Amino acid sequence: MRIDAFAEHCHELLSPLGAVRRRRMFGSHGFDVDGLFVALIVGDDFYLKTCAATQAAFEAAGGRPFRYRRAGREVQLGFWTPPAEAMDSPQAMAPWARRALAAALAARRR
Repeated sequence: MRIDAFAEHCHELLSPLGAVRRRRMFGSHGFDVDGLFVALIVGDDFYLKTCAATQAAFEAAGGRPFRYRRAGREVQLGFWTPPAEAMDSPQAMAPWARRALAAALAARRR
């Protein structure tokens, strides 16, 4: 799937949560819902924001964390892939997207 088509699909998956804004970042896309940064695309992967309260659910569902290398060290950010079946429809994505929104709200409060 082309990156723009994939980004549009991810936008649709998040749309039941509220006003979704997609923006280009680092050659890919980031997603805000109602002004909260909740997701990003890196390569062919869609990552949702996590926090201490939500990360375990992503891990238990077989998600993978977003990692990259900087200055010879591996850096892991608080974004994880949802389970593959969540990518099928907005309804399947809803519980995962709500977790991402909760993580973004928690980050805003800090």
